[in-house]
Amino acid sequence: MAKKKHHLNGAEIIIEALREEQVEYIFGYPGGAVLHVYDAIYKQKDITHVLARHEQGAIHEADGYARASGKVGVAIVTSGPGLTNAVTG
Repeated sequence: MAKKKHHLNGAEIIIEALREEQVEYIFGYPGGAVLHVYDAIYKQKDITHVLARHEQGAIHEADGYARASGKVGVAIVTSGPGLTNAVTG
């Protein structure tokens, strides 16, 4: 019997790469362009998502986490205005 192959989509590959880097938290604000990544976050249990109230806040949270813990700080925002708001953080 042939082994069944599991194909990962792009979002699952991103989450797997973050897992390999031992990322524990992702700070973010969801939006249309990144909902597939949020689906991948929801399907796993190793990385916790911390919902920010604004994209700029997500950037500050990830930065503060990295500075305080010495670990990788990760933020996720959507494209367009979400990215513009993040850049000003």
